[in-house]
Amino acid sequence: MKIKSRSGSTKVAVDMTPMIDVVFQLMIFFMLTLKISETEGNFDITMPIKGPSNKQEVKNIQDIRVRMEANGDGTLSALYIGNRNLGNGPKAFAELNREIRQAIGKPGGLAAKEQEVELDPAYNLNFQDLVNAIDACTGKVQIDPNSQQKQVVRYVEKIKFAPPRKPQA
Repeated sequence: MKIKSRSGSTKVAVDMTPMIDVVFQLMIFFMLTLKISETEGNFDITMPIKGPSNKQEVKNIQDIRVRMEANGDGTLSALYIGNRNLGNGPKAFAELNREIRQAIGKPGGLAAKEQEVELDPAYNLNFQDLVNAIDACTGKVQIDPNSQQKQVVRYVEKIKFAPPRKPQA
């Protein structure tokens, strides 16, 4: 029997075809299973076509300041617009909505677009009360008498927050 000597170097050829096939299959799999998620929130940006025609009207608009005080357990104790106490509970938020509506005049007008509301919540205020105040400031939902569909009427688009204040001991 003849034994082959190993004196010569023999190269082992690696076939790359199966590896390339797997890579392409993985790429196709990930492309087909990709789900593009919608962005959360409303990121509509309305850019002015030109500057306001009456600059004096824009300068006279002052921020509306809404202050919210809380009890020790975080519930709303008082809601103020300016220096006026609106009370607490759902009636206070309805009154806040009415006051904002009076302050801006016509919804969607120049005053409504330029008007800002500054919220100054207590440090330990419950989140739900803060959301209710934001809802009351931004507008209301009304039902169209013709189509019986709900329509959102926007009052204020700009809301800012005052710097947080730690409660006094």
